[in-house]
Amino acid sequence: MTLFFHAPLPMLEEPFATLWRGQDVFMAVERLQGTEFRSLANRRTLRTEVAGAAFFVKIHRGVGWWEIFKNLLTGKRPVLGARDEWQALKALAAAGVPSMEAVAFGERGANPARRHSFLITRALEPAVDLEALTQHWAVSPPPPAQKRALITALARQVRTMHRAGINHRDCYLCHFLLHGDAPKAVSPQLSVIDLHRAQIRPRVPRRWRDKDLAALWFSAQEVGLTRRDLLRFLRDYLERSPRAILREEASLIARLARKAEKLAARKRRYGDAL
Repeated sequence: MTLFFHAPLPMLEEPFATLWRGQDVFMAVERLQGTEFRSLANRRTLRTEVAGAAFFVKIHRGVGWWEIFKNLLTGKRPVLGARDEWQALKALAAAGVPSMEAVAFGERGANPARRHSFLITRALEPAVDLEALTQHWAVSPPPPAQKRALITALARQVRTMHRAGINHRDCYLCHFLLHGDAPKAVSPQLSVIDLHRAQIRPRVPRRWRDKDLAALWFSAQEVGLTRRDLLRFLRDYLERSPRAILREEASLIARLARKAEKLAARKRRYGDAL
């Protein structure tokens, strides 16, 4: 992690390269209007339309020294702005993992606690996130072929992401989008989103791999999945037979179950603020 750095010039593609030519791009980003999904003192997320196209905008205004020190003291790498997500998107694209397309990125400020940064991506529409898609599965199950296809597609995407050295850190169903005609999809096309906490290494450590897998398990607990569904996911993720997984990965399954239960207990205590 680099706290102090030389800020690069903003990266702007069309339509922003022309629209903001000769302007202070950071002020121009702050002037964007649209549907806001998050509006805090140090962070803003919105959907906007520019030149007839839809975009998502994430603005970071610095996390403060307390947040930086709190993360460092607990052994966590603080998220200082939009750079982590921008780098994760480039790494995912290189690995062939569908995700958001960045069209603008910039950061400024030598003080890491007050660093100003932004990321603009093309909106992935039409699409539905897997949490919304599966919320009624427990009482109204989908066709078995659709469920199997989604489990396989999700397992393969997470596997490819991890093999590329990228772990998500917020690996919940709501951060995977299904494109197109969602209810009838039998060859699902998924994109992974919201990677502002993602980490990139030559190899994902087992600890962080398990955290991502446990987060998925936790977020799917009320979907009505069966033990066979879990084994199908692990079969495609690990590329091993269910029999081999049951024989050789019992400790992994138990570990993921414990981590998922801890997340569930935390949600019961604090609500959705995971």
